[in-house]
Amino acid sequence: MSARKKNKITKAERLKMLQEEEERRLREEEEARLKHEKEEMERLETKRIEKEKWQALEAKDLERRNEELEELQYLEECYLEAEKLKQENRLLSQWKHYIKCDGSPDPSIPQEMNTFISLWKEETSETFEEVIQKSKLVLNLIEKLKLILLETPLYDLQDKDVKQHEGSIEELKELLHAKFNVATGLLLRQASTLADLDSGNMEKIIQDENVTLYVWANLKKNPRYKSIKFSGTQVGFEIPRMLATCDIALRLLHTHYDHVTPLCSSLRPLHAERLASAVADITTDQDQGSIEETTIKEDQEELKQPEGGSLAVIEEGKLEEEGDAERIKSFVVEDSEATKFEVEMKLLSKKVLAAQLLLVENTCEKPKFFEEHEIDLLQFTSLGGVYHLDILELPPQCKPVNGWMMVEILKEGLQKYKYPPEISEDLEVENIFPPIVVTIKVQENVLFFEDPIVARWDPEGKHWRTDGIDCVVYNSESRLVTFNLATLSPVTLVQDTHINMPYQSWELRPLDVNKVLLTVTTLFTEIHMHIKENLCMLASVRLKNKKHFSILNGQWMAPVPFMSALKEAGLNIFPTMYSHFYVVINNKIPMVELKAYRQMALLSSAFAFRWSQWNLKCDSNKVVFQVKELLNAECDPESSKWALFMFNGDRAQRLKIEESSETYSEALMDETELHSTLYHMVKDSASGEAIEKIRKSNCQFTDSVCQMLLSTRLLSYS
Repeated sequence: MSARKKNKITKAERLKMLQEEEERRLREEEEARLKHEKEEMERLETKRIEKEKWQALEAKDLERRNEELEELQYLEECYLEAEKLKQENRLLSQWKHYIKCDGSPDPSIPQEMNTFISLWKEETSETFEEVIQKSKLVLNLIEKLKLILLETPLYDLQDKDVKQHEGSIEELKELLHAKFNVATGLLLRQASTLADLDSGNMEKIIQDENVTLYVWANLKKNPRYKSIKFSGTQVGFEIPRMLATCDIALRLLHTHYDHVTPLCSSLRPLHAERLASAVADITTDQDQGSIEETTIKEDQEELKQPEGGSLAVIEEGKLEEEGDAERIKSFVVEDSEATKFEVEMKLLSKKVLAAQLLLVENTCEKPKFFEEHEIDLLQFTSLGGVYHLDILELPPQCKPVNGWMMVEILKEGLQKYKYPPEISEDLEVENIFPPIVVTIKVQENVLFFEDPIVARWDPEGKHWRTDGIDCVVYNSESRLVTFNLATLSPVTLVQDTHINMPYQSWELRPLDVNKVLLTVTTLFTEIHMHIKENLCMLASVRLKNKKHFSILNGQWMAPVPFMSALKEAGLNIFPTMYSHFYVVINNKIPMVELKAYRQMALLSSAFAFRWSQWNLKCDSNKVVFQVKELLNAECDPESSKWALFMFNGDRAQRLKIEESSETYSEALMDETELHSTLYHMVKDSASGEAIEKIRKSNCQFTDSVCQMLLSTRLLSYS
């Protein structure tokens, strides 16, 4: 009993314990409050110091901004020099064609083109081989006209010239196909003399680098002969029984080029509204130039007036006064010419900048709505040329008569056989007139990353369609496509234009003096391109870690023909102003993107650039990429780290984070500053050799690199 009383806590002791606990709690709260206040004060102090430091950096950047922009402007004069060289080369090409004297017309001169077309129309009895030979010149003329439209800047080409050249292209296309039709008719007249001894029917293959003709004439009309395979190939037809008993010929004319798709869907797809907005600044500069020229003329008049007065008053110093007047006059003329040249250069600079800006701008709306089954040519691309499939009426055959060959020539020429014929809608056409089975071969030089889509040409709507085609089977190993066609018409193979977009990564690295390697990695392929001076070359293509051979490998071409060749080969990595409707992109403000590409091209001879994951995290008014100095492509130590740069068009800074960091931050790298240009940002840590290399870069090389960057839009499409 006494032990329990002893262990029992008295009321006074309990109160004392509660008081001690309360005091401890208050003491801990006070310590926590003081600690929080201290931390907050330290945070605010740190923030104040950082703010002051940032303001000091901004003030320093602002102080030297004009100086840096002037130096950048001096370096970017290379784009004007490159443009002037292009203009000179365009004029020189006309002169070179003139002194060549090979009889071919100059495609830039409409009169010569009209004469060439008129004279060729008069030739009416050319064989297929002769037409193929002539087609090489025609295709060359068409390519030259397309290049004139693509390479000539918008401000140097008038609307009437565009219409004239497009009209010449269309006329040459139509005339060339008409010539192939006439030549096919001449060939079919001789079908009986070219008949196969085994089958009794005529079969002919004529092959060239640009055209392949498969033609079969049904001379025996054997109802059991329904399967037609051209010798040595798997190309052919499966025809219904009723066609096997008719006087018909089957033609498959494979043109390795596409002269069916309307020109406007692939050439200069620019709206007048976009052009007007892009050249708005140019008009202002032109007005300014006029005012300056007027001022110069007024100054000249003012200087001439005292000259006359002094001559009238002082007779003794006449010779001296005349000499002074001549010197003043020559000085005024020289000053006037210098000012005029400066105005012209400013105007050209605005024009070049406006033209480049158009390459990175997106349009706000699609140009049209597409019907069901109609191929959207902004989303899909025709590859491998066009397969002209025709059922033709067999013309009267040549007959030997007393040592002569007699033939009846039909006035209407080669005629198409109507299949299926026009019948009442009550009958089931598919049961009575079954479809024709066609097997074609895909052109060797074209890459399809997915099974190609077969499309037929609708002559009434002037577009490609996918209806009327069934049972499509594609064998990727043999590169054969088999399908059923309700009625024969031109067909083509179509692939998604943006199948290689968005890119997974990219890298631009210097290789040698005025030579770089641009690598673009997509979901299906890795494309390596070399750029030097004003030329580009496809170095290699990798498909699933295997090297793919292309006929373009090792061929140096100017940037515009090079990009066209890649598109035709199925390696399209060049977005258009409509591409953002079909690809999920990391869209950047056009002017920021443009300035980044122009300055990256300036630095490309001594610095490597590559993709950064943080470019997706930053705002649309900023771009982030990796940079490092690279003077020797063969000696690139792994220890040399890539730096992360952020650029918003007006300010460049090096980021503190690395590519492998876990979170994104725009904190400035320690002991670095802010600059108004990328050039001055890298200059802070660059070697003297690198800066010297940049300053000595060839203007055409820099312009070509910039053109490829603008055309691929790596910062928005990766």
